[in-house]
Amino acid sequence: MFTDHAVAQYPDLSLTLSETGTGRPALILHGGGGPATVAGLAGHLAKTMHTITPTHPGWDGTPRPAWLTGIDDLALAYLHYLQDLGLRDVLVVGSSLGGWTAAEMAVRDTAGIITGLILIDAVGVHVEAEPITDFFALDAHGVAEYAWHDSARFYRDPAGIPAEQLAIQQGNMATMRVLAGDPSMHDPKLLRRLRRIDLPTLLLWGESDRIVTPAYGAAYANAFGNGRLQVIPEAGHLPQIEQPEATFAHIDTYLRRPSANSINPQ
Repeated sequence: MFTDHAVAQYPDLSLTLSETGTGRPALILHGGGGPATVAGLAGHLAKTMHTITPTHPGWDGTPRPAWLTGIDDLALAYLHYLQDLGLRDVLVVGSSLGGWTAAEMAVRDTAGIITGLILIDAVGVHVEAEPITDFFALDAHGVAEYAWHDSARFYRDPAGIPAEQLAIQQGNMATMRVLAGDPSMHDPKLLRRLRRIDLPTLLLWGESDRIVTPAYGAAYANAFGNGRLQVIPEAGHLPQIEQPEATFAHIDTYLRRPSANSINPQ
């Protein structure tokens, strides 16, 4: 059973969280599509872990303080949250923008709180030969074509979306524009910093992703001190939705590796 609540992380920032399960803590970070895009992933991991799934400030109508203007701000807020709770041996899983946030957390985690890292079709780095598609320039047809393997199945006609839901989506996009920054969707310094992260890092990538291609994912994985890329067939930018069984199987295999646990016990 999921428990939803808010935590006052700073005097002017509350984190909206959904928690379930028991065991090793797992922080699950969603991308631009909101927490619904990782709900199935949280449910799967909750069978053996204590999952914590935030709704990023500014998404789905949650408040965002004016100073929270970058992914680095978001990463530090979540890292401080883990520190304040005294959590150890934390698995962090991030999808798309959430993957970028997870990587930024890992490079700042000098206390060794994070011992497992999984990025799913993450943005966040600049790869010269594989530029990130300008998501903000895509219309609904473009989103379906670039983000999904089965574009016909996942295309949503904006005219058929209820006004309230459409307003939420527009608010989410506005927040993403603020946090993605300029240059859009990446931190130009992040790629070279990843070499310092030596914990086992799994990067899962949809073979059909055209927002960030598998070649982009390969460059991302190679930048880590101990990164590995696994490409998932017949999936796009959100393989946890298009191919959940394959995605979960790769995650479960990663979690069974002894080296994926307690890397930094200090």
